Amino acid sequence: MVQETSAHDTFSRAKRSQVMRAVKSQNTKPELLLRKALHARGLRYTLHRSDLPGKPDIVLPKYKTVLFVHGCFWHGHDCKRGARVPKTNTDYWLAKINRNRARDDLNRNALQALNWRVFTVWECALKDLSNTADFLSDAIRSAEI
Repeated sequence: MVQETSAHDTFSRAKRSQVMRAVKSQNTKPELLLRKALHARGLRYTLHRSDLPGKPDIVLPKYKTVLFVHGCFWHGHDCKRGARVPKTNTDYWLAKINRNRARDDLNRNALQALNWRVFTVWECALKDLSNTADFLSDAIRSAEI
């Protein structure tokens, strides 16, 4: 069987589909790195609470604070990686990213309406993991109840 690929594609359509299915939404490398750094700073949390809007990645009930760890590309961050436009199936991917952003806004607003503090941690911010974790630790603890 011959698979059609475009000049921009390095994978066949079937292979691209397989690769995209393998992308995880929980327990990603950025999320694991941040969790480890927060734990090392004495913060204890729960994960992916389905009773909260958006099923936040990290929940710190003691501080009534949640963290979402977002991939820059998937959630349309304004950094270099997030601003990258896919070369193939562009309309589909741009629409998907826009839907992700709209869903993120709804979840953030719903959590804030329930008096939760919400932090979004972008994948690119974890390049400087120590400073990001220090900032978050200080910000989280500033709201101790």
